[in-house]
Amino acid sequence: MEKKVYSVDGKELRTIDLDDNVFALPVNDDVIYYAINNELANKRVGTACTKDRSEVHGSNAKPYKQKGTGRARRGDKKSPITRGGGVIFGPKPRDFSYTIPKKVKRLAMKSILSMKAQEDNLKIIEDFTVESGKTKDLVKIVNNFAKDERTVIVLKDDDSMIRRAGANLAKVSFLSYNRLRAHDLFYGRKVIMLEGAAKNLSDFYKKEVK
Repeated sequence: MEKKVYSVDGKELRTIDLDDNVFALPVNDDVIYYAINNELANKRVGTACTKDRSEVHGSNAKPYKQKGTGRARRGDKKSPITRGGGVIFGPKPRDFSYTIPKKVKRLAMKSILSMKAQEDNLKIIEDFTVESGKTKDLVKIVNNFAKDERTVIVLKDDDSMIRRAGANLAKVSFLSYNRLRAHDLFYGRKVIMLEGAAKNLSDFYKKEVK
């Protein structure tokens, strides 16, 4: 697949050959769904906790005698049907995380990248950095490709100055080419990828996963 490479000013510079096995695959909706659900599950904290009747503080005595009052029979004050009593089948701390096969995860990333490329929502731009680390300098670049849209910038390395410049941009997120997230990529309206990251991705996904 051939894609145009743009300058930071939005001008066409040249074309680049992208690996068809990464950027031109049929979109597999199932694996994308599994990968996103896996990421969301792994982010869950799982600290919700309720007390059952054995953990609630209170007396074990019955509030009134079993027979002779004409009222329904009752247990102690800690009964779940009593105000302030225990909770029936309430949540307890648990680990929601789980793993999916590496091949499934890699296929999901390639499917999302292919989808973005086919929809022309993937823009390849020349390698750059924001030496000043200022937000306004990064905004000028981003606005040439995406205006007021949820945008993902894929970096060729962990560029601290670019990340610093975009730290307070709510609609801009950053991913390294070797640490992609399916959720961010899928829901990003625009994906801006550095030229170096595009080349590295092709090599990265050529490696077979056993």
